[in-house]
Amino acid sequence: MKRLLVLCTHNSARSQMAEGWLRKLAGEAQLEAEIWSAGTEKTVVKPPAIEVMGEIGIDLSGHWSKTIDEIPRADAIDAVITVCDSANDACPLFPGNTRRYHVSLPDPSGHDLERWRQSRDQVGRVMKVFVEALIAGGWPTADSLDQAK
Repeated sequence: MKRLLVLCTHNSARSQMAEGWLRKLAGEAQLEAEIWSAGTEKTVVKPPAIEVMGEIGIDLSGHWSKTIDEIPRADAIDAVITVCDSANDACPLFPGNTRRYHVSLPDPSGHDLERWRQSRDQVGRVMKVFVEALIAGGWPTADSLDQAK
């Protein structure tokens, strides 16, 4: 089983959407994975993130903002994906063979719902490439994730 963590600054939008996408895509592929998202700071999940993900059948209404300290067995994460530059800069070191990926995705906060939908779809494309690599028995390359944006 793979243990995946998506990290953002506030765990309020991009990382929450990525967690939702990863859970959906891994579930559809019957890929055994434990998937979490967290922030370097704790806030709330933004209502537009919940709304636009709900439009495509991914329910984030039960999600909550959390920090890495709240992730069970954070010391046993196989891969960390940072989705904002600030979280990438503040990302702690993980022990062992934890793989680190960074995909700089624009923050939809403060924009209209159309921009949130674009962000949702962009996050989805990146997470799809990530899951496809896992299904194939490997790990994605940083370039393949960047090209998916």
